[in-house]
Amino acid sequence: MDSKQLTWKLPFIDQQITIPIPPMQSASQTSVDLAGIKKLRSGKVREIFDLGETLLFVATDRISAFDVILPDPIPYKGAVLNQISAFWFKRFARIDNHFVTADFDQFPDDLKKFRDLLAGRSMIVRKTKPLPVECVVRGYLAGSGWKEYQESQSVCGIKLPAGLKLASQLPEPIFTPATKAEAGHDINIDIDACRKILGDKTAERVRELSLQIYAAGRDHAAQRGIIVADTKFEFGMLDGKLLLIDEVLTPDSSRFWPADQYASGQNPSSFDKQFVRDYLETLDWDKTPPAPKLPGDVILKTSAKYVEAFERLTGEKLAL
Repeated sequence: MDSKQLTWKLPFIDQQITIPIPPMQSASQTSVDLAGIKKLRSGKVREIFDLGETLLFVATDRISAFDVILPDPIPYKGAVLNQISAFWFKRFARIDNHFVTADFDQFPDDLKKFRDLLAGRSMIVRKTKPLPVECVVRGYLAGSGWKEYQESQSVCGIKLPAGLKLASQLPEPIFTPATKAEAGHDINIDIDACRKILGDKTAERVRELSLQIYAAGRDHAAQRGIIVADTKFEFGMLDGKLLLIDEVLTPDSSRFWPADQYASGQNPSSFDKQFVRDYLETLDWDKTPPAPKLPGDVILKTSAKYVEAFERLTGEKLAL
């Protein structure tokens, strides 16, 4: 923990990344307040500010597990989430979305004095009315989908072949929506329930778009040695138009698995916060607040996994 940097080998491209590790308190942002700028709300990770016609999203380094925010931040996590989302929003520009810019030099003048807090970890987006449904796409059997399959051989009402194992690839990706919960876990629903909530036309459109975006992201990630096992999208309405919003194909909204370490029937190694969940599962903790502190090596290795996910997916260096 006295080291000033962490070196992490990237097995897929046979390179290493070296992440500077300043003192933990200065390496991470756990909360952000901007004098004179109205904060609308704080989520598990993001702070959202009102800029009038647009919103400012700021990704902190907070991390949650089992719906509990942990006391220790993960250095550079917010920058990774913000910059990966910006990468995908620009890549999927043909799909209507809420992204305006993540280039701090294009931010309004009244934000310029907050460069140290915002640069690299924030973006400006258009205001929308979010739909009350999470749009989940699964290409592999994991998480709550695996649990449901073991009980019913189906996921969200979609019947699946017999004999699938943990982490098995599905015959084709499936759309498995969920309702948004203000607290606790989201609740999986079937497409009929989704139609009742959103209406037939909107439900079918978000299903179509979710499967389309997942396929494009999955194919790009596969070229970089990453399996996108599943992911979650959100959509919102603006002036009668459906827009892709929130975050896109990040380690927090997706399960990313290293392709060279994948095998069905076992819990794959992961680029997302599963590494933290696995550590917490070894503790005598009832998954209610307050959460236990994380050891230094778990914090640094998790930070390295997030950075590696960014650099693999984008082919770029993280802007710190």
